[in-house]
Amino acid sequence: MVERDTIFALSSGQPPAGIAVVRLSGPGAGRAVDALINGRRPAPRIATVRKLLHPDDGSPLDEALLLWLPGPHTVTGEDMAELHLHGSRAIVALMLDTLGRFEGLRPALAGEFTRRAFENGRIDLIEAEALGDLLAAETEDQRRNAMLLASGALSRVIEAWRKELLQLSARLEAILDFSDEDSVGEDDHAIRSGIAGLKSAVDKWLAVPPAERLRDGIRVVLAGPPNAGKSTLLNALVGRDAAIVTPIAGTTRDLIEVPVAFGGVPFLITDTAGLRDVASDAVEAIGMQRAAAALDSADILLWMGNPEDAPIGSHVVRLGAQSDRIRRAPNAYDLILSATTGQGVDALIARLIDTARRLLPREGEGALNRRQRSCLMLMQEALSGAAGTSDLILTAEGLRAARAALDALTGRVGTEDMFDTLFGAFCIGK
Repeated sequence: MVERDTIFALSSGQPPAGIAVVRLSGPGAGRAVDALINGRRPAPRIATVRKLLHPDDGSPLDEALLLWLPGPHTVTGEDMAELHLHGSRAIVALMLDTLGRFEGLRPALAGEFTRRAFENGRIDLIEAEALGDLLAAETEDQRRNAMLLASGALSRVIEAWRKELLQLSARLEAILDFSDEDSVGEDDHAIRSGIAGLKSAVDKWLAVPPAERLRDGIRVVLAGPPNAGKSTLLNALVGRDAAIVTPIAGTTRDLIEVPVAFGGVPFLITDTAGLRDVASDAVEAIGMQRAAAALDSADILLWMGNPEDAPIGSHVVRLGAQSDRIRRAPNAYDLILSATTGQGVDALIARLIDTARRLLPREGEGALNRRQRSCLMLMQEALSGAAGTSDLILTAEGLRAARAALDALTGRVGTEDMFDTLFGAFCIGK
């Protein structure tokens, strides 16, 4: 068997910095450490100050904090070392160049440390995805959800489901192979009860709002006729001139999307072309079509036209806008405001946050991404099929399909292309 390469990379921010952390992982990590210190390797997992020397001529490279981390109980499951260097560009460049001269050592690819952790069973695919989400988190809700899944909250549940499926399958096989007809009824009832319990548990996870709402933001769409004040309100909400504002009807021709966070909650505010019966030209007609599509995809719709024309929906807010120059009947609207003077804007933001909290996962609930939800939906479908047939052979096949869906969810089975895409999105050194 060919020995695997040892990888290394700068795992902290780009220099200059107070400290620069260079990580090594693989079977050659120990040999590299021995050569750099030209002496006895430090005790495992005890930070030790050592002089690092060039292996060719013994010239000093740096005086650094050294951590020797023998596998398999490491982040990657392999022998690892960390060099906590002085964070100058010169020292980091010299150290990376020196490590690259060792036989069997090479620079790490993007996400390669995390990929090795996955391949060596230190984390599963769900935890790897959550780590990527944690690195990309921009709001508190995103961070909290990523931490929940990265800590194994869903992985532990799935492992319990997998054991339950194996037990149900083993019991079913025993019925098919060994039991007489008198005992089939009781065992069959226990198996179907277990399947129902599993399906109920899966249903609860699928009922949690998806992770895309956390990542992309709650979609808030501003809609209404031309000159209703949509673009002015967008600018007021995001705190800058994101949209052109003129008194000319049809100024906004296309969707204008601006991400923003209120109270730690991510939103995607979308301004749309004004809606009216007849477009003035082909470009405006396309803009109105896109506006109509945006209305259908909105999580929260801010309607700024005649309140009687507002679309029907549970999260439609009828706004009486431009109250600084138009008298509005308070009873006809959910909220009266003026984006120009600021009247009612804070109340609108508070309402958006309150509504968003009901559309996002509650604390302690794990929001799943599209891939994870797809796997659980396959499991849900397989369990429904297993429960909905009296043919025990088909029930057994349904349980097998449910196990396959779980294995795809955790990465026990999968395609290299998908793994390449996931880990390639990580930074070098992670």
